[in-house]
Amino acid sequence: MRIYQTKDYQEMSRKAANIIFAQIVSKPDAVLGLATGSTPIGTYQNLVKWYQSGDLDFSQIRSVNLDEYKGLAADNDQSYAYFMRTNLFSHVNINPANTNIPNGLETDIEMECSRYNNVIHALGGIDLQLLGLGGNGHIGFNEPDDFFEKGTHCVKLTEDTIKANARFFSSMDEVPQYAYSMGIQNIMEARKILLIASGASKAEALYKSLCGPITPAVPASILQLHPHVSIVADEEALSLIRKHRCL
Repeated sequence: MRIYQTKDYQEMSRKAANIIFAQIVSKPDAVLGLATGSTPIGTYQNLVKWYQSGDLDFSQIRSVNLDEYKGLAADNDQSYAYFMRTNLFSHVNINPANTNIPNGLETDIEMECSRYNNVIHALGGIDLQLLGLGGNGHIGFNEPDDFFEKGTHCVKLTEDTIKANARFFSSMDEVPQYAYSMGIQNIMEARKILLIASGASKAEALYKSLCGPITPAVPASILQLHPHVSIVADEEALSLIRKHRCL
């Protein structure tokens, strides 16, 4: 595990984008596992800037997203499909046919989960998986639980996650209660993992994930077992780790 401490969110975003940049340059047809939420926006902005300056080429890149809200269409402005188009896909030369996101409108849960697992398998697995970190330690929508979910699954979101996501909706009632998400096995089978975290609100979750016991109660703690994990986090997010000198 490699930990990169940055001064702030902007530096964290540049460093994370640099790692993805290196992956794309070294393997132009790489399979990127992508994340949504507020944390990776700066990372995507840097990638777009480098593409526009002629330094990056996404034409052969394939992507698979971690998750999608169940019940939201791809053109809903709160869907993760819309997020990816707005923040990355529409600004670079990636082939839309090479981008993959769970189908939030599929009502047959077993069929959709099986389909998405097969998509990842058919791509040959993920070369680099980008992850954010939930305040409760979730990665993707793998919420704290009594066990680790292996493959793609439909998860009932916790109250904390729903509250955290409510800022993107007009009211709490509009926040979806369920989501499709890659499972822990899908994530752990990625050849490299890049976890990004910013701000004091992520300090406790990051500390528990990297320094605490490996437990499904803190889903990100499983990353301690992965051989090629990079953590890029700012000073505030790393404050408890520095305080306890656990790494």
